Amino acid sequence: MRTDADDTAAPVAENAAAEIATAAPAPPGGALTSDETARLTDEIVTALKSVYDPEIPADVYELGLIYKIDIADDRAVAIDMTLTTPNCPSAQELPSMVENAAASVPGVGAVTVNVVWEPPWEPSRMSDEARVVLNMW
Repeated sequence: MRTDADDTAAPVAENAAAEIATAAPAPPGGALTSDETARLTDEIVTALKSVYDPEIPADVYELGLIYKIDIADDRAVAIDMTLTTPNCPSAQELPSMVENAAASVPGVGAVTVNVVWEPPWEPSRMSDEARVVLNMW
């Protein structure tokens, strides 16, 4: 099952920008159950919260840089993320840091990180936690 979040909706999983997409129900002969998909999603989000932009003292998830997480029945993970600006000095390292964090979750298969620019990132995508850390109230 895939869950979509409207970009203007209230925060999803404490992050207004994140669209957490889960795998479809497991086909006969079994891939992922909905419980396993939920567990993997939670653990991936936790892992992503350990990735910090080197220039900003907040993690990429709370900054709202993670737009979508898709988990396929074969446990392959596709993550759509953005950067605060196309000229971000960390543009080379952040996607690989996100990939490594997601890949470190037990039970996750291949991880692909796609950097997307639509919709553009803006400060309103940050969680309340990131706003507190950055003193942006």
